[in-house]
Amino acid sequence: MEFGNQTAVTEFILLGLTDDPKLQGPLFVLFLLFYVLSLLGNISIIALITIDPCLHTPMYFFLSNLSVSDCCYSSVIAPKMLADFVSSKKVISFIGCAAQSYFFTVFATIEAYMLAAMAYDRYAAICHPLLYPLIINRDVCILLVTTVYLGAFFTAAVYIGCIFNTSFCGPNIIDHFYCDLMPLMNLSCSDTFVRRTVIFSVVFSFGLTCFVVTLASYVYIVAAILNIRTTVCRPKVFSTCGSHLAVVSLFYGTSLFTYLQIPSRDSVTQNKVLSVFYTLVNPMLNPLIYSLRNEEVKGAVSKCLRAKINFIV
Repeated sequence: MEFGNQTAVTEFILLGLTDDPKLQGPLFVLFLLFYVLSLLGNISIIALITIDPCLHTPMYFFLSNLSVSDCCYSSVIAPKMLADFVSSKKVISFIGCAAQSYFFTVFATIEAYMLAAMAYDRYAAICHPLLYPLIINRDVCILLVTTVYLGAFFTAAVYIGCIFNTSFCGPNIIDHFYCDLMPLMNLSCSDTFVRRTVIFSVVFSFGLTCFVVTLASYVYIVAAILNIRTTVCRPKVFSTCGSHLAVVSLFYGTSLFTYLQIPSRDSVTQNKVLSVFYTLVNPMLNPLIYSLRNEEVKGAVSKCLRAKINFIV
């Protein structure tokens, strides 16, 4: 397919994290370790929540879905990234690039929406403990999670429709280790003003909604905790939402810093480093944060270990 004297792009070249051959091997080992730990940690959280009846609550239902998202999130990026470390030709097909961008957007959006749903759950549990079983019941949980997934698929469809429904007939080199949305948009030889406006509108409306819901929930939570008269109860209440707040801080901290900074040569390198954090490091840290800072999860782990030891003995 041709556009004038130019041929349409059928594949893209990913420059990756670095072109230094001395760093390829160590980075491959390091990021493979991150990816394996991310999968093991999140799968363990999912299995633990499934096995232990004490964790069959709305909070852990949302957490299990977050872990599923983390597994898929890192799996969209890591295998291709690792393969490129040991390959001399870092090429991805047009369809492969579109698929990677789509599923990356889906699971990144699920992550943001699920964190907002979890924040609302903690708000209901701490600020309205007596009404909590009515506010967050089984039907509400299913409705929230269904809305999260449908919203994520819709958002990703808008993104990909805006980006890959353009003409790529010029440079096909992406200065990144995956098919990120904005570098792809910059390679288009079509007028992208309307498409950028649509993407910005969707990001602003849905992203701002998630951020406001999360922020407002924690404002009310902190106010409710400060109103507790007995200081003995405060650490216990803080512990129930401290792990979630840490995960929220990691996710929004890296994401906002990546996409809100002023473009420059240095920002390209910074974006790559930060992208490693929210595609590999954050999904690896999330299970650790929830297991180390959550007494119920630690109790469930101890129970499972004791049961396994008793079975072996």
